[in-house]
Amino acid sequence: MITSDESVVRVEGPWTHRSVHARGTRFHVVEAGEGPLVLLLHGFPQFWWSWRHQLVSLPAAGYRAVAVDLRGYGASDKPPRGYDLPALAADAAGLIRALGETGAVVVGHDWGGLLAWTMAVLDPKVVRRLVPVSAPHPLRLRSAMVADPFGQLRASSHALGFQLPLLPERRLTADGSARVGRLLRGWAGPEGLDEEAVRTYREAFRIPNVSHCALEYHRWFARSQVRPDGMRYARRMRAEIDRPTLHVHGALDSRFLPRTAQGSGRYVAAPYRWRLIEGAGHFPHEERPETFDAELIGWLADPEPDR
Repeated sequence: MITSDESVVRVEGPWTHRSVHARGTRFHVVEAGEGPLVLLLHGFPQFWWSWRHQLVSLPAAGYRAVAVDLRGYGASDKPPRGYDLPALAADAAGLIRALGETGAVVVGHDWGGLLAWTMAVLDPKVVRRLVPVSAPHPLRLRSAMVADPFGQLRASSHALGFQLPLLPERRLTADGSARVGRLLRGWAGPEGLDEEAVRTYREAFRIPNVSHCALEYHRWFARSQVRPDGMRYARRMRAEIDRPTLHVHGALDSRFLPRTAQGSGRYVAAPYRWRLIEGAGHFPHEERPETFDAELIGWLADPEPDR
């Protein structure tokens, strides 16, 4: 099988690539701008490049934007363990400190959003504001998998198939990661992601060990539902979040259904704003970057965001 090397994720642009160490792990980060830190956390099956639009718009608005390859992805380290949400949240919190800051606005999409929610509960001091994108609160997702079998459970059927050993990795990387392309196109809205983006994500997913590490996220989430570590996590996640929260979702998201995400505000005691982006699927920051950026930057500029 032909694989890619990590050079495919070092895409050039108006940003700087570097490595940052946190919690004994090396993370590939991409940085642009000066000002308050905005940490950008990508989802599955992508890498830092999903934030390419925001790495331009946020610096222009006076922010220091840092996008990271999560543990196991892109040019970051790919250790054999640490793919549970508490560990991933600790990674991101450690990364903020390694960047020389005590806190940041945390913007997370998909899995990045789930770990952003987790950070706001387990390490709230490092989260100044919270922006989950296409990511329900983890407890909303857990409950919807049971309460909505013909909706969210069906939408998550791909993740159930990921629980098998070895075979899912092979399927995801076969034929130039063609299945990654099908997932991306299937989850996007009618206009979809452009072919350059799909091709880039397919290439990045063929970096050795990325497919296995990416699937470990899904395996922990599913298997922990009935394990002591998962039950402890769920108990801790019942705590109210006291950070202003902007919750953005694509109206046509078929991976995490809007009705699954709605109601996440019950876990937020601080001002909470829900924004549904019409015409967008699972990737509103890529499918509708101008609309998304206007919502995000406008909310960040508001010193007292309303509900």
